Amino acid sequence: MLCIILAPCWVEAQAYGANTYDKKRYGYVELNGVAVWQSSWHGEHPNQRGANMFTIDTSTCTLRRGRRFDTFDNGPAARLRDYIQGLSNGTVLVGVSADEASRYLEAAEATLSSLGADVSDVEYRGAWAFVAEIGDPSKTVLDKELTEEAANARQPIVTAGAQCDLLEKQFSCDHV
Repeated sequence: MLCIILAPCWVEAQAYGANTYDKKRYGYVELNGVAVWQSSWHGEHPNQRGANMFTIDTSTCTLRRGRRFDTFDNGPAARLRDYIQGLSNGTVLVGVSADEASRYLEAAEATLSSLGADVSDVEYRGAWAFVAEIGDPSKTVLDKELTEEAANARQPIVTAGAQCDLLEKQFSCDHV
């Protein structure tokens, strides 16, 4: 678990990769402990396949906007790239992969890397989650598992927020 400080808001995001074993997997974004987005593989939530992006208002700890880019299909990665490039510096962006996001992600990989979220090495059904501040890649927290097997052994999870002070002694935390 990695964290960054975004007082007074606590953000937690978990990603998942699909699997050939039909094991249930869950992804989510929580703001101050309240789920604002949920997805699952063979679970009770809809499967929101692809790269899911969320902008957060950290002063009120509310979801500004959520968008899904189904990068299992050709085309959405270019829209993801354009979306990220259109965000203003200082915007807090949460990214969560669900099911499979790497198949046609190539057009967005350089833009994600420029945020500090290099997921170009994530393979089919691997998984990733990040929290980034647009314009300052040094503040990005990224967790990823590169393969289907690894993503099913341990789902990537990131945290950012005021409660990181409590975790600072156990985990690597940066202040935003």
